[in-house]
Amino acid sequence: MIRRWLHLLSIKSFRTKLTLVSVLCVMLPALVTMSVYNYLTRDAVKNQAVSNARQTLKLVDGNVSNTLEYMLYLINYIQLDPGTQMLLKQLNETQYDKYSSLTTEQYVAGNEILNMIEGLTAAGEKSYLTVVLKNGLYYTNYQSYEFEPDKLLKEPWLEEANKVYGFNSYWLGTTPTVFKSDQKTNPYQLTVARPLRHGDLTIYGYVVVSILESQLHQYFQNLEAGQEVMLLDQEDRILSHSNQDKVGQVFTYLEQSKKNADPDIVHIDDVDYLISSYNIVFNGWKLVALSPYRTAVSPINAIFENVFLFQVVSFVLFLILLMLALRAFTKPLLKLDKVASSVQKGELHLRSHIRGQDEIGRLGKSFDQMLDRISQMIVEITDTQARKRKAELNMLQAQINPHFLFNVLNSIRMKVLGRGDRESADMISSLSKLLRMTIQDQGNIPLHDEVEMVIDYMKLMNMRQKQKVELDIDIAADAFREEVPRFFLQPIIENALIHGLSQKAGTIRIQATAQDEYVCIRVEDNGQGMNEEALTSLRNRLIKREAVTAETDKKGFSSLGLANVYERMRMTFGEAFRMEINSEPGAGTSVIMTIPMQKEETAHV
Repeated sequence: MIRRWLHLLSIKSFRTKLTLVSVLCVMLPALVTMSVYNYLTRDAVKNQAVSNARQTLKLVDGNVSNTLEYMLYLINYIQLDPGTQMLLKQLNETQYDKYSSLTTEQYVAGNEILNMIEGLTAAGEKSYLTVVLKNGLYYTNYQSYEFEPDKLLKEPWLEEANKVYGFNSYWLGTTPTVFKSDQKTNPYQLTVARPLRHGDLTIYGYVVVSILESQLHQYFQNLEAGQEVMLLDQEDRILSHSNQDKVGQVFTYLEQSKKNADPDIVHIDDVDYLISSYNIVFNGWKLVALSPYRTAVSPINAIFENVFLFQVVSFVLFLILLMLALRAFTKPLLKLDKVASSVQKGELHLRSHIRGQDEIGRLGKSFDQMLDRISQMIVEITDTQARKRKAELNMLQAQINPHFLFNVLNSIRMKVLGRGDRESADMISSLSKLLRMTIQDQGNIPLHDEVEMVIDYMKLMNMRQKQKVELDIDIAADAFREEVPRFFLQPIIENALIHGLSQKAGTIRIQATAQDEYVCIRVEDNGQGMNEEALTSLRNRLIKREAVTAETDKKGFSSLGLANVYERMRMTFGEAFRMEINSEPGAGTSVIMTIPMQKEETAHV
């Protein structure tokens, strides 16, 4: 990776490269260490902030729970006090018309209940206690001009309250304040209700207790700067909040935080907050605290900035020392570079004379010895080139005989063709083409040349045999120009003729297709095939690179077998080459070869 960066920057100086790599090797661990340190410290600070928020919620829960328990205490007293219950039941059985005067019995009993309510609520927190009977009678600790209690009997939530039995209560939650004297300063109230029942569970009245929402959110104030605390119901609706404008809204971020990678952090209005929750004992309600994340981690940010400044100063000092040290260490290398540049220009008499016990000293000594050896080799190469030239002339002379035979064959073909024997002339032409292929000094050839050579070979073999073999060729256009070794198809065709078809009539099919980045070449015949035992033995010998064909069989143009083809193709294409042999008795044999497709620039070489 570093070498790629240096290449992109086109840095040619070894000293500069060494300096840059040294700096990177120091900077990267330092940056990683600082980042990990900052991350772990931030995480610790975050956890501590979350823990502190939960402790705060526990303290707030004590106050909130006391207030809610006080509301239940008022309801329980009304329900459990035997004298109060007896009076309420007797009053409910009397006829009442709010437009008529109370009877003496109703007045006396009602006065006792009012005195009990006044005494019950006088010493506790401010609350609105209402007892309303089915016949319309009601008793409260507030004046009726504040709120007409008989309206409670028409409230839609009574249907839900009627489903409550025993000591369970129906918590209405936070609703707009109905008491006139408090509506301007306290827009919301919190209400709980419980039906009063006879022994047969029929309802004869209701006891309702309300407190102002401000009595709860007063506990949420005077906390840490920026911290928000709220009371949520089981549906995450805000029951109480230090900001009363948010009361009644649904707080969706608590549920979203459970799906985040870090459940303690939520993103609200482009700001990250630490979120904590604490379940209270009432109706699945919970307290939630929000603290700005930036405020929570601000102490660690200051520490990180100081550490970073110290690291920068230390790095500058280190860089100066490093530059001085590298300059001294690399001075012999620069001298060696100058000598190498002069030698490249032809000044072979120069020497570096760099000596020492370290690697640079040994490199200088080896470089001088190499120059001495080069001077000796120049003299030797001069003599060797003269001898090589003479050997090349002898090789050119040796090639005269194959070319002579090729020219003679062409002359014979023309004379035979002139006499009208076209079949013999075609046979000589095919043999002439094969001979030309053998004398060409060329490693790989296009696939279409190899196919043409196989066609000529089949013409010769069909002239030798009594029964002709048909050659079916299906080569895809994008596979024609692929470079392949010469004569890699001929041994396979020869095996198909001799062993597959037993030199009898039949069909040999050559197919080549291009698939993705590979070319698939398939040679198959409809001959006698092989049984499973012979096929397995053939595959095993092929893997072990043993001779597969009978080398003593001299029939045909070549004695090369499948193992030779396999070896040549592996040497040419490497591990990417694959050969697969399939055969069934009476159904013929197929040889499937897969070779990598050459790149465009290579294909045109």
